[in-house]
Amino acid sequence: MSGMLWERKGKRLFYLQRHPSQKSMKRIRSKVRELTARSVCHEDSVAIIAKLNPVLRGWGNYFRTGNASKQFNQLDGYVWQRLRTLRVKRKGRNLRPGEAERWSREYFWSLGLHQLRGTICYPERAFFKEAA
Repeated sequence: MSGMLWERKGKRLFYLQRHPSQKSMKRIRSKVRELTARSVCHEDSVAIIAKLNPVLRGWGNYFRTGNASKQFNQLDGYVWQRLRTLRVKRKGRNLRPGEAERWSREYFWSLGLHQLRGTICYPERAFFKEAA
């Protein structure tokens, strides 16, 4: 139930509380882990992102009508860490101090990584007809 609307205007509105389960979060993290395995660190980042995007977009579209913003933020962070780890692994011992900081979230978003943060859209309220 909407707490703020009830307190201020006396309106009762109910919203769908739908978010990914722990099992679903574990499954998407395992898919991301498969696509960003350490063995693909020498592939081009754009190619890895091209493989990741359909998975992220499909999973995000399924859960975007619920209250999944916390899980979307967690998954965005997880994907970013995996991609950053691949870049660090690729540089190996040639990594200079402070060089890893340039691989921020914005860097990967500029390469075309699908961002889940901010994609939640709440559907319009469903109006149910009363049975006559």
